[in-house]
Amino acid sequence: MSTRLNWIQEELDNLKQAGLYNRIRTLQSPQGAWLQVDGKRVLNFCSNNYLGLANHPRLLQAAKAAIDKYGIGPGAVRSIAGTMDIHTELERRIAEFKGVEDAITFQSGFNANLATVPALVGKEDVIFSDELNHASIIDGSRLSGAKIVRFAHANADDLAAKVREYQGQYRRGLVITDGVFSMDGDIAPLDKIYEVTSANDLMLMVDDAHGEGVMGKGGRGIVDHFNLHGKVDVEIGTFSKAFGVVGGVVAGRAQVIEWLRQRGRPFLFSSAVTPPDVAATIEGINMLEESTELVDRLWENARYFKACMKEMGFDTGASQTPITPIMLGEAPLAQEFSRELFEAGVFAMAIGFPTVPRGKARIRVMISAAHTREDLDQGLEIFKQVGKKLGVI
Repeated sequence: MSTRLNWIQEELDNLKQAGLYNRIRTLQSPQGAWLQVDGKRVLNFCSNNYLGLANHPRLLQAAKAAIDKYGIGPGAVRSIAGTMDIHTELERRIAEFKGVEDAITFQSGFNANLATVPALVGKEDVIFSDELNHASIIDGSRLSGAKIVRFAHANADDLAAKVREYQGQYRRGLVITDGVFSMDGDIAPLDKIYEVTSANDLMLMVDDAHGEGVMGKGGRGIVDHFNLHGKVDVEIGTFSKAFGVVGGVVAGRAQVIEWLRQRGRPFLFSSAVTPPDVAATIEGINMLEESTELVDRLWENARYFKACMKEMGFDTGASQTPITPIMLGEAPLAQEFSRELFEAGVFAMAIGFPTVPRGKARIRVMISAAHTREDLDQGLEIFKQVGKKLGVI
């Protein structure tokens, strides 16, 4: 019997022993404030469904109407026969919503990063990347072949120092940062980073995956939050979080977008996003343009939950957004905490290495506009009970 794959089982066993094995739970219900998970009704503190749109009647109706008109799949990549008028309508609408010159959509936010970074820089170039940037930025940077220089997290002064250090050693320079950091919930100092890029003639790219629908006026994102319209070359986004659907987007300067239509590999070599997904996303934009109600409720819920958790003695880290990490330290404790929460009726997953650094394991709570005050109070009481049982508070 072959032994060539035995190493995989050994690695899996090691993950289990270290408390780092990812046990994936299964949902039997639509996304919402409450879920049916592994046969149990639980309060949902896990999903990126910030505005509660993933199961909203208006988005469901838009998707159903698109199926009747366009069918299910586009049947081709965008550059051959997969571009439908609904795709170009979404790109026009999201560009208008974000106040940029143009936009191009992809199958996911991950794909948007994989498409963009290698199209902008190559082996003669350098990328200055925040040390806590998302995995898709890291992978896109590696694919580009450019030299990757990490700067201290959310530190524009360190970025400036790194830029000076590598001055004259590259053809083109690209600075990349997340806008909202998905694990800690803190915000990049994009205004200070822009000062560095503008002073050194560097391209600036921000991944706004957790900022769209959350930050800025009516959810227009991190660039709007800092009033940097026209100053950021590339904004990466996703429709799988606040918009409640799926898909990615690159928004920004028209030249960049046109180049990606010619050289963005996931655009050229992977099928277009399905029409019902596109239609649902457009309806999400309609709702955000009509009212700030959902965004306002999201922030009100986040402020309330975070204040109560701190009052109870929990450490919520450096969060400035509805992303609320409950810092616990070691992965086994975080996993035990998550299991206890689930038994008590709260679905909130443990996050440990390699998603976050060793010793920084946590429960990450994702607050939503779909949560009522009663939902939050129920969740807070359960956190209090588990926290006391495990000696965290």
